[in-house]
Amino acid sequence: MQDMAYYGMLASRRSCRRYTDGEIDSSDVGTILRAALMAPTSRNNRSWQFVVVDNKNDLEKLADAKENGSAFLKNAALAVVVTGNPTENDCWVEDGSIAAFSMQMQAEELKLGSCWVQIKGRYLSDGTKAEDVVRGILQIPEEQNVLCIIAFGKKEGEQAPHDEDNLKWENVHVEKY
Repeated sequence: MQDMAYYGMLASRRSCRRYTDGEIDSSDVGTILRAALMAPTSRNNRSWQFVVVDNKNDLEKLADAKENGSAFLKNAALAVVVTGNPTENDCWVEDGSIAAFSMQMQAEELKLGSCWVQIKGRYLSDGTKAEDVVRGILQIPEEQNVLCIIAFGKKEGEQAPHDEDNLKWENVHVEKY
């Protein structure tokens, strides 16, 4: 029998881009980070690195790291930048993605909002890599590639859960494509 609590959390977790002014309790931050650190990794490598940012000035700078899809970072209470070193781990993107999603699911359980900000492969209009902007703001070493930033905050309102009628079952193939 499926765990209805977890299923319900999957259905209700939505990207949250609007946050109240409230701060996140330090014990909740620790719980979110533990979720990242417990995430499964290829060959149990655990080579990801996380940069926790709650300084409003830095959050505002990060909000301008790419052209679109990051402005809401200005209003987040907290952001976690997920990085990895491709020379240490050829699965750094996958491992970082799992850790990022683990943090987002933990935030949902804590009734906090979260949203993924894609950094890898994104640029400013002048051709500057978003990754280089983030690296410069947070003094991330050159060997660390930046995958994403996860924004966290207290939700400003609730969103409807995912509508199961919109699930794309036609994208599921059994046995063969």
